[in-house]
Amino acid sequence: MISSLPYSPSIDLSRIRLEIRQLQPQLVAWRRSIHERPELAFQEKLTSEFIAKKLTEWGIEHQTGIAQTGIVAIIKGEKFSSEVSEKTKVLAIRADMDALPIKEENEVSYRSQHEGIMHACGHDGHTAIALGTAYFLQEHRQNFTGIVKIIFQPAEEGPGGAKPMIEAEVLKNPDVDAIVGLHLWNVLPMGTVGVRTGALMAATEAFSCTIFGKGGHGAMPHQTVDSILVASQIVNNLQTIVSRNVNPIDSAVITIGKFQAGSAFNVIADKAELGGTVRYFNPAVGEMLPQKLEQMIAGVCQAYGASYKLDYRKQYPATINDPGIAELVRSVAVNVVETPLGIIPECQTMGAEDMSFFLQEVPGCYFFLGSANPNLNLAFPHHHPRFDFDETVLGMGVEIFVRCVEKYFSENW
Repeated sequence: MISSLPYSPSIDLSRIRLEIRQLQPQLVAWRRSIHERPELAFQEKLTSEFIAKKLTEWGIEHQTGIAQTGIVAIIKGEKFSSEVSEKTKVLAIRADMDALPIKEENEVSYRSQHEGIMHACGHDGHTAIALGTAYFLQEHRQNFTGIVKIIFQPAEEGPGGAKPMIEAEVLKNPDVDAIVGLHLWNVLPMGTVGVRTGALMAATEAFSCTIFGKGGHGAMPHQTVDSILVASQIVNNLQTIVSRNVNPIDSAVITIGKFQAGSAFNVIADKAELGGTVRYFNPAVGEMLPQKLEQMIAGVCQAYGASYKLDYRKQYPATINDPGIAELVRSVAVNVVETPLGIIPECQTMGAEDMSFFLQEVPGCYFFLGSANPNLNLAFPHHHPRFDFDETVLGMGVEIFVRCVEKYFSENW
């Protein structure tokens, strides 16, 4: 597929780039094959089979069926004793595999063949990049030390595959010392990398609340407790939690995305249902928000004579990067992207990621690889039915991961 060039810290990095670029057609082909057959959370059987087949062809040790459809590949460098010791460094690379319940609107040759399901967030690209990294490292394992674990994770979009994979001990045997991962990011143009120390993505929590009033005739409101009125007051008042309880230097969001009530124009509804999401970076803010939210709901209901039932659910914690591993990524990425914008540290988003669970267990860094190209009409946002990205970034992603491995296992790191 590609030639075997020597791989060592002393190699001219331009030669590594040349070899990875020779792999580019295969990266595109793998990505498009995965894109054509998207699968929802914990249903990634075809994708898992595709990955396992490639790993087997390349002679890469791997385990399948982790957290239902997950895979872990292990690539051992040959510059250390075959017996793993406490001094053996282990670096993990994580990629997610699942798609979304969205009908694709792109008119491309690799359009989704699964009706109503689409890779609308770039996970097909993540998987292709991880496969390319696995291939390259396997071809050059005789020239690096340490062990690389490549984790192909199901269900990032929900309900979350990272936690069950951790519970299945993918970070054990041998124990992972650090982890890196990337997200193709149409918020940033191709040729940029978003990497920063500390919080990159927000924690996400969800809630649903039912307001119970007293229904009645629309012409006789004095005989009722209007659940719609109560719920409306709650919606308005919830916005004051962030504006008046959170330090303006911190970021937080409370969004109501669901409001359902009533069945007729002349009937006062006896019940209203609300649903929303809570986002934040600072864990201290996260402790306060659900308390204030319920206090606000309870207070409004008491004032109007209504009652309520609240279901509050914690989902993903904030994605917080380790300073040392973030610097590792930044230091290699600056040599991969060659545009005036280059490295972009101001790249935080209130979006969430279950990579955060891995980062709670071991030091690591999650970063954004800019993938938008407006000149090719490839700039639609994530989760849009016309989402797509410039496939040039696939090789860039492999190069960043390969250089991270090279530097992490070097004597100077």
